[in-house]
Amino acid sequence: MGNQVEKLTHLNYAEVPTSDPNGFDREDDGPRIGVSYIFSNDDGDDEQDDNLDHFQAMSNHEEKPFDPQDELECAIHYREECVYERRSAAATHSAESLLNKCRPGDLLEFVATGQYPHWAVYVGDFQVVHLQRAEIKNNFLTDVSQGKTGRIVNSLYRYRALPTEVIVRNALDHVGSRDRELSWRNSECFAAWCRFGKREFKIGGEIRIGKQPYRLKLLFSEKNSHVLEFQSLEDVIMEKRRNDQIGKVAVMEELANHLNATH
Repeated sequence: MGNQVEKLTHLNYAEVPTSDPNGFDREDDGPRIGVSYIFSNDDGDDEQDDNLDHFQAMSNHEEKPFDPQDELECAIHYREECVYERRSAAATHSAESLLNKCRPGDLLEFVATGQYPHWAVYVGDFQVVHLQRAEIKNNFLTDVSQGKTGRIVNSLYRYRALPTEVIVRNALDHVGSRDRELSWRNSECFAAWCRFGKREFKIGGEIRIGKQPYRLKLLFSEKNSHVLEFQSLEDVIMEKRRNDQIGKVAVMEELANHLNATH
């Protein structure tokens, strides 16, 4: 079957066509899967309450702590170049502890089990700029964390970072932008664009011409991996974030069900 995915909105592996049986590497036994998101929004940041004060009102609600064992290792390749890699889970810290580690221009990721990761740009003076519920905001880091632990993730993407003052200006210049003014689908795309300045992080930043030059390699173990193909970096990020939200175990079960159904 060819990669007939130009009009596909990915919901789960059972709905995604499978193509090349040889996979990403010669030693891979699993098939590739082609994925494309068309006019589909990342709901990750909609999961967060628009009113930061609401978290304090709901402080009695017990949130599942982040489980690093359920974080799926992965790598993103553009053709033959690796542009993103997450191997072992990096340690996370409380918001207060992060304040002692952050420098202006740093990318931050806040994580919790069962939730989409939330990204932000640290701009100094205990504050971050981030995309939340279709608006770019400037808030205190401790408020944005909403009780989640976080970490600095400057090195996940392998692009060259812009100068610190440019990163901070990129973030601050867009504070207040909302809805149709936005050029990013989620907090990760916005934060990464601020730091690296690449148009590929923007909505429509790449022309979809039927080819799928991006590959997301899911690393379940040293000998067990699987590859998904995409037309744009934006699409890869949306799938990666979905995997982050449901966790490694759920991704493995979903993929196994799909592969069993195709045999």
